[in-house]
Amino acid sequence: MNVNDFNYDLPEELIAQTPLADRTASRLLVLGKEDGSISHRHFADISEYLLPGDCLVLNNTRVIPARLLGHREHTGGAVELLLLKQLENDTWETLVRPGKKCRVGDRIVFGDNQLIAEIVQVKEDGNRLVRFHYNGIFNEILDALGEMPLPPYIKEKLHDPNRYQTVYAKIDGSAAAPTAGLHFNQALLAALEAKGIHIAYVTLHVGLGTFRPVKVDNVENHDMHSEFYMVDEETAARLNETRKNGGRIICVGTTATRVVETLADENGVMHAGSGETKIFIYPGYRFKMTDALITNFHLPKSTLVMLVSALAGREHILAAYEEAVKERYRFFSFGDAMFIQ
Repeated sequence: MNVNDFNYDLPEELIAQTPLADRTASRLLVLGKEDGSISHRHFADISEYLLPGDCLVLNNTRVIPARLLGHREHTGGAVELLLLKQLENDTWETLVRPGKKCRVGDRIVFGDNQLIAEIVQVKEDGNRLVRFHYNGIFNEILDALGEMPLPPYIKEKLHDPNRYQTVYAKIDGSAAAPTAGLHFNQALLAALEAKGIHIAYVTLHVGLGTFRPVKVDNVENHDMHSEFYMVDEETAARLNETRKNGGRIICVGTTATRVVETLADENGVMHAGSGETKIFIYPGYRFKMTDALITNFHLPKSTLVMLVSALAGREHILAAYEEAVKERYRFFSFGDAMFIQ
């Protein structure tokens, strides 16, 4: 299976640069995974496609202001640091630019000496492990000094940082938003629950690896990035009860999908747990828990296009993407949505 099998042509002007004022106003392409049928709707219509007894699985991770702009203590040279993953206490794995000038022992200063990052290790992939020094509460300092780490394809400034958070974001830890959830507001969620649709929460902290291109020709040779996940007993029980009663498990986003597919066993039973997942879902994968998926449109040749192709079939996905381009849908993080049912 070649990575070029998952390519498509996308005009650059279709990459959404800013979010819509109304979260639910995005367009919605509804794709039948069995027959490839396509309907064009708006996201507010999603309730028409959900049935009492279905269960929506939402990723409640919260994006932290993980982009820090500072300078090297001794030279004053500008440095950008992106927090990728907290390892223990005040030690983090980070992406540092320019990396070559930042060596073990160097210190990077942020703000008025409010936060100092000491580089303690350079990993094989070029990422740096840093230990932070500060007085006070780290999260409060980060909120004051950090910026939202928007994806590299978004060039416009984000005026309201909350628009890169879901309305149900709760647990700090992501370097990128689970963007399928950006289409929901509290009123829509309340209306769905009133209709008898269950809502369950999982956690997966999205890393910047989600934007990393696949650099091998053969899909099976790709080394998938690792991300932290967590599912409690209540959520596992709710998903199992939904399945037992004949309801559908509808994941909101590829991150929620990766969590439930990591923790479901071969019999389709969901288990609670936490850890790191490197699950790589591409055509040929047999889904154990996910019946349907609400998702955004993904980058050409990305692992996320491969995941949706595993659920709906590569030909159906590429045909739907071609239709979305023709109909001038908005793509990627701040773009429109697709419901694969």
